[in-house]
Amino acid sequence: MIQIQKYNDLEPEFFKGRSFGETNEVVTSVLEEVVKRGDAALRLYGQKFDVAVPGTFEVPQEELKAAAEKLRIEKRDVYDAIVYSHDLALRFAKLQKKSFKDFEEELEPGLFTGQKTIPVDTAGCYVPAGRFPLVSTVIMTVTPAVAAGVPNVIMCTPPRVHPDDKVAAGKTGSGIPGKAYVGGKPYADEGIMAAAYICGVNHLYAVGGSQAIGAMAFGTESIPKVDVIVGPGNKFVAAAKASVFGAVGIDFMAGPTEVMIIADKSANPEWVAADLLAQAEHDIVAQPVLVTDDMDFASKVSESIENQLETLTTKAIARQSIDTYGKIIIVDKIEDAVEIANMKAPEHLELAMDKGAVRDKIEKAVHNYGSLFVGHYSAEVLGDYAGGLNHTLPTSGAAHYTGGLSVRMFLKTVTTLRAEKGKPGTLKSTAAAGYLGDSEGLAGHARAARIRGEK
Repeated sequence: MIQIQKYNDLEPEFFKGRSFGETNEVVTSVLEEVVKRGDAALRLYGQKFDVAVPGTFEVPQEELKAAAEKLRIEKRDVYDAIVYSHDLALRFAKLQKKSFKDFEEELEPGLFTGQKTIPVDTAGCYVPAGRFPLVSTVIMTVTPAVAAGVPNVIMCTPPRVHPDDKVAAGKTGSGIPGKAYVGGKPYADEGIMAAAYICGVNHLYAVGGSQAIGAMAFGTESIPKVDVIVGPGNKFVAAAKASVFGAVGIDFMAGPTEVMIIADKSANPEWVAADLLAQAEHDIVAQPVLVTDDMDFASKVSESIENQLETLTTKAIARQSIDTYGKIIIVDKIEDAVEIANMKAPEHLELAMDKGAVRDKIEKAVHNYGSLFVGHYSAEVLGDYAGGLNHTLPTSGAAHYTGGLSVRMFLKTVTTLRAEKGKPGTLKSTAAAGYLGDSEGLAGHARAARIRGEK
């Protein structure tokens, strides 16, 4: 059962980032092998960790198109939902891009400074495909890259046995974890392939795990080196992303998912309980938190959690998350929730309150969160799937210093300088640069400035 406690009784550890073990030694070995051996290393680790190791890694566009068409025919509701979610995400990302302005301004007479916002050349998106292949992650990683204008968007995702190879795999007892089917056609989860086609992936490679991160970071014979890598994954993928940062850019290190709901008695306890369970079912270490000023409301939410758990197909996972990491925090007045939220910096923050002065005050006061969901109908799940926002968000307190994945990740802001001969601004700056060069003992710097300082 979810724990209920008063704000003053909270342990200091509640506000600290959560870490769940290091895997650097294993990952370091994998990355070193990828650098040394390229595709051969991908095949080696594919045999250890995957169900298939295809003869070539790139899944042809024809396969992606066929997967999308199959989804459209067999599961039209899912197909339409992907299209709708992608459209919202694309429109939102394009609005974000419009907020970056190119300019050139004359700071001093004859001294022009400016900036340009330019997309990276190649973006790499990683999409997990474990117990529940994350089709929505395709939308959230690929779409902002496309909106940014990245000319080459690639994706890596764990391989699957191609339908044409299933008979052969069955005869040899392969195509299962621990015994990969080797040498077949490249293939991946059909939902992920369909979403990749809908969202505009240029190249999809059937490679998973930390070896896929290494391939995108350093390049192999088959997979190009990218400029940035985005997307979630298990602890090995996360550790690999941390290790390759610097060689490439990364979005951030994603830890266990979390939600904090600030709710008063105007909220529906069943809705709040449903939102907490929606987060809890992600992972046994997910952290669902409610902050309220009403003990009676807290009890109703707790009771509803128990009732809803009984019919939840993901009960085993959600139960552990609720019992181990779930909390209902009681505050004296609802405004006290602001301090908790800003200290915790949750990945998702919901304000389950009626519209009015109090909600407006709290909305203005909170400033550390990945995404903010305002009002009873703004469920966090809309952000996950179909609200236009990106669901790749900072966790474990990272919202203190960064926001979520956005079009910004795929853009670089570069600066320009244009100085005109003999103008006052040019003369003043060359003189200042000369003095500063002298002060730092860099005579070459001083000379390079002064030889341009003549009228």
